[in-house]
Amino acid sequence: MNKKMIAALLTMTLGMCTLSACQSSSTSAGSDTASAGQTQEAQSGEAVSADGESYKICITQYAQHGSLDNCREGFLAGLAEEGIVEGENLTIDYQNAQADSGMSSQIASKFISENPDLICAIATPSALSCYNAAMDTGIPVVYTAVTDPQAAELVDDSRMPVGNVTGTSDKLPVDAQLELIRNMLPDATKIGIMYTTSEVNSVATIAEYKEKAPDYGFEIVDVGISTSADIPLAADNMLSDVDCVSNLTDNTVVQGLPTILAKATEKNIPVFGSEIEQVKIGCLAAAGIDYIELGKKTGQMAAQILKGESTASEMPYETFENYNTYFNQAVADELGLSVDASLLENAEIFTEITAE
Repeated sequence: MNKKMIAALLTMTLGMCTLSACQSSSTSAGSDTASAGQTQEAQSGEAVSADGESYKICITQYAQHGSLDNCREGFLAGLAEEGIVEGENLTIDYQNAQADSGMSSQIASKFISENPDLICAIATPSALSCYNAAMDTGIPVVYTAVTDPQAAELVDDSRMPVGNVTGTSDKLPVDAQLELIRNMLPDATKIGIMYTTSEVNSVATIAEYKEKAPDYGFEIVDVGISTSADIPLAADNMLSDVDCVSNLTDNTVVQGLPTILAKATEKNIPVFGSEIEQVKIGCLAAAGIDYIELGKKTGQMAAQILKGESTASEMPYETFENYNTYFNQAVADELGLSVDASLLENAEIFTEITAE
């Protein structure tokens, strides 16, 4: 066998081995990521219904925590109510950015390359990444858990979409929260709030709290952070100067909420949450919206777009006006706090503190 033939055979063998190794590595990495809760992608091809109509939706979630998880669950439920069901006529590619802005942008770019029928973006950083990536593609973006779409520049001054993008807002019921805190803590004067300085939603909410707090006899002590690594020291500083804490839906702070709760418990300082999951894991109470219902509404809006009944650019974003009251009796007992039963007549009450 001459040298040229031997060289050719060696080259072919090396190429086949390299390709096999790459395929194995890709499959393993995809499996590992999915098991870590970061990625969940359909493995069996595109779902097709009996009538042949099928859809593909890419879902990106900025961080892994209860309220955003509930949004995703509600989104799929809302679609299902409209006859668009995962595994039947709907294929989902789900990615979680793990509270990393760079990863959020990468996910958005990946989604555009897949050319889905629609992108669902959960939380403001993901919404902005996807809108910017999809701007000139014709792919509609539907967001949820965006507190202030106007501050995020997703809508114009008339509250209409700035492009092929629409969704739902999780604007906090600030007046209801301040009233709840005042009723439960009649002697309190200072409320601490931690927020991420780069989150436009949090900045807007802090401004609203500061504007309204004096009407309820409160002063807001706000503490800004840049990353989750700042939370322990920021919590120490904040807790040294407040009577209680009110937690926002700030993605970075919510991920560090267990740290804040542990430090607040040591000082016997009540922490008020902004939704049900925060109360379950140790906040005293909250006036907040139902994130599963928020997600359902978002799914219904997406279904209208998929069915051609409307376009994202024609649909104003929607805000939930109703809120629920949540209360954790186990936390009250731990704090040695008695709460008038009349304040809890319409509240959903929990009797234990659950792990996150």
